[in-house]
Amino acid sequence: MANSNFVRVVLDTNVLISASLKPGGLEAAVVKAVLAGDVEAWVTDPVWAEYEEVLARPKFAGVLDASQRMLDGLRTRVQRTTAEIVASAALDEDDNRFLECAAAAEAAFLVTGNLRHYPAEFGCTRMVNARGFAAASGLLQEPA
Repeated sequence: MANSNFVRVVLDTNVLISASLKPGGLEAAVVKAVLAGDVEAWVTDPVWAEYEEVLARPKFAGVLDASQRMLDGLRTRVQRTTAEIVASAALDEDDNRFLECAAAAEAAFLVTGNLRHYPAEFGCTRMVNARGFAAASGLLQEPA
């Protein structure tokens, strides 16, 4: 069940990729905060399907085990919602699924490594990278 006291976020797939490739980085810290229950991450079925499809691509075979463990952990932590709008504000059509998810979840942040692909804000959601999320939320410590 969703808890209104948590910061609600939507994680772009590239954050999960970065977390898998660099387990000591800020993106990994964001994922760890979700896994620890300190941050509430939201997905729709299309967002979850993209996570699974992209992380299973051959070019990420070197981190397949790590990314699958991460997805297994996230599966029990994410909140699920259904998009109620059709977005067209992102540069890449596939990125609109993340905006739709953020709107449905009333997420405070969409955390992405590709800020240029998104508008600065969409409804109540601010687009931030992992560093911006750490600064805005105060929930993460920067890796040493």
